[in-house]
Amino acid sequence: MSIIAWLLVGLAAGAVARIIVRTDRSGCLFTMVVGILGGLIGGALFNTAGQRGLDNFSIWSIFVASIGAAGLLFLLDAITRR
Repeated sequence: MSIIAWLLVGLAAGAVARIIVRTDRSGCLFTMVVGILGGLIGGALFNTAGQRGLDNFSIWSIFVASIGAAGLLFLLDAITRR
């Protein structure tokens, strides 16, 4: 995927993950970074499970990245809510 596709998938996945987790953190850059990191995490998890990870700009890639980003947001919320 190109850099622009990674940014778009990251932004979309981060936005979906923020809706799933219902976090109050805001900002476009935060959402994009969480989505991109979530794409890396989700892609690795799906590849390990024998499924297709991230490939091109598609709904599947946004889904995989959203799952990883939601997991990352749950982890961040658990760490910061002490």
